[in-house]
Amino acid sequence: MIDKARHTSVLLKEVITGLEIKPKGIYLDGTFGRGGHSLAILKALGEEGRLYALDKDDAAIAAGKAIADTRFCLEKGSFADIEKWARHWDILGKIDGVLLDLGVSSPQLDDANRGFSFLREGPLDMRMDVQQELSAAKWLANAEIDEMTRVFKQYGEEPYARPIAQAIAAARVLKPLETTQQLADLIVKMVPEGKAWRLTKHPATRVFQAIRIHINGELEALHRFLARVLSVLGVGGIVAIISFHSLEDRLVKRFIQEGAKGDPYPRDLPIQGAKVVPGLEKGMVSHASAEEIAENPRARSAVLRIMRKIK
Repeated sequence: MIDKARHTSVLLKEVITGLEIKPKGIYLDGTFGRGGHSLAILKALGEEGRLYALDKDDAAIAAGKAIADTRFCLEKGSFADIEKWARHWDILGKIDGVLLDLGVSSPQLDDANRGFSFLREGPLDMRMDVQQELSAAKWLANAEIDEMTRVFKQYGEEPYARPIAQAIAAARVLKPLETTQQLADLIVKMVPEGKAWRLTKHPATRVFQAIRIHINGELEALHRFLARVLSVLGVGGIVAIISFHSLEDRLVKRFIQEGAKGDPYPRDLPIQGAKVVPGLEKGMVSHASAEEIAENPRARSAVLRIMRKIK
């Protein structure tokens, strides 16, 4: 049975409304997690509808086995390979809706052994797919100062990226960092106490986020997904993406803006037959309500963007 007590699906009502689920439709949940969104989609589908799902996390795949429904199919894989999976399932160009709920799930954060949270002592792991070779500890033990600085700045927008990177490099000379607490304590020492944002955000938040995004290739996966998603959709197909990080949301927003553009040429330019019909229609943008945030603080930074394929 899916453990709903450990995970609350973000913006659930908004996702189901935005997908405009057809009873006989074909849908894909690219980030199954603990199945909250998938269960809601199945509830909205008719007997002839189909739902396919993907996840890289073995724990998510194990949880998905609890769904005994002939309309449902779950495989271990990445949403970045959406086109490959659509071919595998013979649904390329036939999908009516795709959902992504990006970032780390509550069960992953709550499991200290996964190493995602600085609030729980555990190994520095942070791998979405535990079969992946590179863990946070391995990367921190070998990365150059310049590389760590770039990652902390680019993916975490950390203002003290270089001092933190230098401190990590100095500390590992004596002994490599192995636990979340060791890394968090080191970061706390490098961030001045007088900074106002420390009152609402733990000093390690940005660096932990940056490391996770880097070792899991999260932005690269989103790039690959966006480059292929239109090919798997049927005309009128809808994509719903929930992001929790400004970098992810910017990628999605830019993709929608570019896809929704029409004729790129100036009106007075005498070019015939060059009109470009937009391939996307921008849909609603949703944020969690105050009530949802009170029940599930993780929803605070969530942004749901909807887009529709129109050609």
